Amino acid sequence: MSGPPGPGPARAMSVGTNGPPSAGLPPHSNMPPQQSAGPPPPSTSGPQSQQNLNQIVLEYLSKKGYVRTEAMLRKESEPQANGQPLVSGSTEIGGAKYTKSFELLRKYTEDNLDLYRPELKKLLWPVFVYSFMVLVRDYFTKDAETFFATYQNQFERDHSDEIKTLRQVRLPSHLTESNIAKLYSDNKYRLTLTTMPFYNLIQFLESKMFEGGQALMDIIREHLNIVTMDRTATAEKSIAAILAGGQGEDELPAEDEGIPGHNPGHPLTSRHDPEADAARIRLQLGPYPQDQDLQDDVRATLQDEDAKNAPKPGQPSLVDEYEQRIKREPTEDGPSRDTVPLPPSLARDVSMEVAKIMEYRDRYKMEGRTGGVGPAVSVTMYTFHNTYDSINCIEFSGDNQLVAAGMAESYIRVWSMDGSPLTSSLPETSTQPSSSRRLVGHAGPVYAVSFSPSTSNRVEGGPPTNTQFLLSCSEDKTVRLWSLDTWTCLVAYRGHDNPIWDLQWGPYGHYFLTGSNDRTARLWSTDHIEPLRIYVGHDNDVDCVAFHPNNLYVFTGSCDRTVRMWHISGGNCLRLFTGHTGNVTAIACSPDGKTLASADDAGNIVLWNLETGRRRKRMRGHGKGGIWSLSWSVESSILVSAGADKTVRVWDVLQETTESGGKGTDGAAKTDGALTTKGASGTTVTTKKAAKEAGVSADQIGAFPTKDSPVYKVQFTRMNLVLAGGAYLPQRA
Repeated sequence: MSGPPGPGPARAMSVGTNGPPSAGLPPHSNMPPQQSAGPPPPSTSGPQSQQNLNQIVLEYLSKKGYVRTEAMLRKESEPQANGQPLVSGSTEIGGAKYTKSFELLRKYTEDNLDLYRPELKKLLWPVFVYSFMVLVRDYFTKDAETFFATYQNQFERDHSDEIKTLRQVRLPSHLTESNIAKLYSDNKYRLTLTTMPFYNLIQFLESKMFEGGQALMDIIREHLNIVTMDRTATAEKSIAAILAGGQGEDELPAEDEGIPGHNPGHPLTSRHDPEADAARIRLQLGPYPQDQDLQDDVRATLQDEDAKNAPKPGQPSLVDEYEQRIKREPTEDGPSRDTVPLPPSLARDVSMEVAKIMEYRDRYKMEGRTGGVGPAVSVTMYTFHNTYDSINCIEFSGDNQLVAAGMAESYIRVWSMDGSPLTSSLPETSTQPSSSRRLVGHAGPVYAVSFSPSTSNRVEGGPPTNTQFLLSCSEDKTVRLWSLDTWTCLVAYRGHDNPIWDLQWGPYGHYFLTGSNDRTARLWSTDHIEPLRIYVGHDNDVDCVAFHPNNLYVFTGSCDRTVRMWHISGGNCLRLFTGHTGNVTAIACSPDGKTLASADDAGNIVLWNLETGRRRKRMRGHGKGGIWSLSWSVESSILVSAGADKTVRVWDVLQETTESGGKGTDGAAKTDGALTTKGASGTTVTTKKAAKEAGVSADQIGAFPTKDSPVYKVQFTRMNLVLAGGAYLPQRA
């Protein structure tokens, strides 16, 4: 944003009665003419001697250690462009100056029209931060503390982490030592305002120059990048949307606002590429192309299955289903097999593709809402007892046969979900069959586990398609690959410098992705002990990772409150999604490859359009503490989530909302301190919530509360059944 026009020269503050000779002002008519014949004013020696005196005083103050007084004298003696001393229109300095200016902005915002108030309120946070930082920089330590303590409560909800960090800033040296303060100092805070409130604000500040407007203008010019846009340019800024949204102060910041300022959905800031535009980076979101030989083998196997088991009346044959699926999948925007090479297809791959087609045809279909009633989603909950809060993570296998848990005691336990014994292909001394196995090898708590891709065995006489391998990551900085045939560790992958928080297999196996405390994500393949790619760019830990269904892109979520989309082979960041007000705790890409869901520990779920890089909508209903798992239905129309609030929640992705909580008929209404929502079958599900927690957005279909079990994992099967896993943690007396 080009800075607003300055206030112009201070006409009443000229030096001398007639002003300096360079001012070009005519002499006043009432001046005696003989004064012009007097001795010339000391225009040269006066300022020079004053500068010498200032220099002597500055040296003395520096020698004695009076740093604050020295800084103030330097600031007041700084010359303007025309060589004249800096003369302020206001005698106020320090805390009084910035308190007055902040109160001016706050009162102007509150007294403004309801139409413009939500936009103008976005100015309060950056003005608060930069006012505080200026006070600290100029050694007004006490004033800075008072200013911070007075106004910090207004921003606790949306900026709690920044408040905690900035609270420790006391001296100018802290401004360079604090990551948050340095981030704000090195970048301009980006804001989007519509044209009318922006020009009204500038006009108001110019009329209040000596009442705090000058300080606000300086902050806006030096530290803010305000982008103006027409109100009709986006539906979110329309009058109808604002009126329907109700309370504007409950809205989250837009995804293209804040620090660092950047173009919507684009990872490059204006410092790197002023012309950066998300549309310039064309994404290939189509499906991964199948090998022609694999297609022929799958088609032949499906024909055999149709001959053995004829389809039911009204049900398409497996071959027709396969042909229809291939036909409707666009191939022009799909990746090349050369970009992401995979090993040659095996008979197991053919059987897995056949099983996927069979499950796709026979699945419970969820096409979205009909008549305002959501689909009846079924959830099967697996609860682990007597864990003593030692479980860190839970994972279900793709064949729905196994469940694994990573433990704080550095081992992994795998259970058979139907209670059948888990046998080994190696000879064992113990003959007692058991439905669980312990995998020991890590030297620290296990934070994430992931089963290799698999399907249920549906092809008679074909190779087994059950899960073969398990990956695990730990505080010991290693990833281990385990064989589920021999129940032994095959290899340990080392490369991260700090504990590894999350990992995930690629959709076709072979590749896997890890995220670590060292602020990087790394791509690995099972046949290499070193990482193939390192993705660097996050400002804090990479807490969660995910693959795109076509294997061409990977996603990382961080506690720097951003989500990044990376090209798997190029290693460059293609999208940067910002707008979360809490640490990002879970991410998941839809099976159609067009939408990304991300969740944070503030209880919000945000849906992003990958093609445009824009936010689609936000869904609320979870309590604070973290949403730990997200999963999509096969049709990409339903999303399920689970987390620390001990609930599993089902969301309608297709329903358009105004992003306002508790407004719609399908939303929530508070009754006697309880949160009431519409269940999947039309019944009412009521869960006690703290009064301060946010309401439920209208696109929630159902909520499934547990008794006292935080839900670590939720997963849609390919038949559209939801599996959930949690640990029973009763409240301590």
